[in-house]
Parts: sequence; C-alpha cells; structure tokens
Amino acid sequence: MSPRKPRIGIIGSGAIGGFYGLMLARAGFDVHFLLRSEYAVVREQGLKLESALHGDVQLAVQAYASAADMPPCDWLLVGAKATSNAELAPLIAKAAAADAKVVLLQNGLGVEEQLRPALPGSLHLLGGLCFICVNRLSPGVIRHQALGAVNLGYHSGPAEDGGAAIVEEGAALLRAAGVDSQAMDNLGQARWQKLVWNVPYNGLSVLLGASTTPLMADSDTRELIQALMAEVVQGAAACGHALPAGYADHLFRVTEQMPDYWPSMYHDHAGQRPLELQAIYAEPLARARAAGCSLPRMQMLYQALAFIDRANRAG
Repeated sequence: MSPRKPRIGIIGSGAIGGFYGLMLARAGFDVHFLLRSEYAVVREQGLKLESALHGDVQLAVQAYASAADMPPCDWLLVGAKATSNAELAPLIAKAAAADAKVVLLQNGLGVEEQLRPALPGSLHLLGGLCFICVNRLSPGVIRHQALGAVNLGYHSGPAEDGGAAIVEEGAALLRAAGVDSQAMDNLGQARWQKLVWNVPYNGLSVLLGASTTPLMADSDTRELIQALMAEVVQGAAACGHALPAGYADHLFRVTEQMPDYWPSMYHDHAGQRPLELQAIYAEPLARARAAGCSLPRMQMLYQALAFIDRANRAG
C-alpha cells in the first residue's frame, strides 16, 4: 500500500499562494485553498493561471471561506502578505495537523519571529523565498510572467536535525509539481539576499510609478537601484551575513532580462492596501542601525513610502 500523499493547505490564495497551490494541485496533490473576498468566484469557476512558462491552467479546486472548515493539513503554504501576520496565527492553528509544516512565502525580515510566538509549539515553521514574476489579474485569475523558484529554510520547531529532512521534503514536493526548489542552510542570510531586489524595485515602483523596464532604461534610476542594492549588501554584512560576491550585480543583470514587471508593492499601493514596509524596510533598517550601520538611501526611501502609504490609505 503506497503512502498517503500529504495534504496541503494554502493560506492566502492570491498571486503567490494561488500559483504554487495550482502547480501542486495540477500535479495531483491534495490541495485546499483558503480564500476571503474571492471565495464565491473560485468556488464556482475554479482558479485560472495564465503562465508564460506553463500555458493556461484552469482547475476546479477545494475552496474554503473558513479555516475551521478545512481538513487538518500536513503542509501549509502561507501566501498572505506580512501585513496580515497578526491575523494569521489563528487561521494556521485551525487548518494545521498536529505536527504540520508551515511555510511563510513572504518578503522581508522578522516575519517568522513575528509569527512564531503565536503558533503551537508542535508546528514546524519554515521560510520560503519566491523568485517569481506573478500577479493577480482579477478574482480567481493569476498571471505568471517569468521565473518561479521557491527556496526553503527551517526556522523553528521540534525537529531534531535542525529541520534538514523537513526542508528537503518540502523542496521535493515542489519539485514534483514542476517548481524549482532548493534547501537553504541559512534562512537569515537568504532573507537579506532577497532584500537586495525587493528594497529598490518594490519601493521605486511605488515612489516613481514605474515598472522594471523604465526603471532599468533610465541612467539615474539605474544608478539609484545599484546604490540601494549596495546598501542592502552593506546592511547584511553588518548583521553578520556576508552575501556572495557579485550577487547584487547578478540580480541587476537578471532584471534587465526580465519581461516588464510591476512589483507586488505597486499592486498593493494601487489597490489601497497596506504596504509591507515593516518587513522590507523598517526591520532591516533597525537591525543595521543596531549593528552600527547607517543606510541613508534606504532610510529616505522608507520615509517617502511611509508618507505615500498613509496618504493612500487615508484617501
């Protein structure tokens, strides 16, 4: 008798959660999607993916409006933004099996530390870093433009081996669904590495109202992007995370080859939703400052975004 495939829950079935959930469901895994405003549409029409790499995929999915209605899940992929972390712990606890593995597919620093105290001690908490160009077009419809890898690292829980076996199990699940996935030995360093891209492109897309192609085409914004990247590398080093040599230049070149892309923070701004400023800017700035490192360009960008965010939500 073959072992039961793990039951997978998606908490936050927007662009990120919806994409990875659909890939897993398409591969035959038992996937359960928690939705809020889009529940009625997805329950009736399913989820649709328009992907430059995988073609069009439309599936009827197991959708829920309440976490209490979900079956106990062995794995929970959390695609909700870090701005909703205060509300997530009760949902996770309701949907999780006793020793579930919870993967935070979120940007920024401190997201695991923020959530961990509110979770049952029996749950394993992992961080997942997504390298993907994806956004939600309309209720139940996701557009995938490029990339798609998600790398995993263990944060905390009852694992006796430092979580290595659990991380490899999660990466293998994703690879079985056609998603490139690798284990990360140092989750803290990996989160700083992701900030090298997120800090300049997310913030400048909101501040300047520009997507990646025009940002990369202008000499002044190219210089600013590289200066912001260099500050993130500097902040990481001050906090004990020496990033690989040439990493920022590598991301800069990758972005030059990407299709034109509006980062997720711009979509949040356009939808008058809270921006992920705490995790992407405030937390790394505070950690760098505590280590005696000043990041003036990043600080200025954060302060400008905080003003825009307050004014946007007040309106």
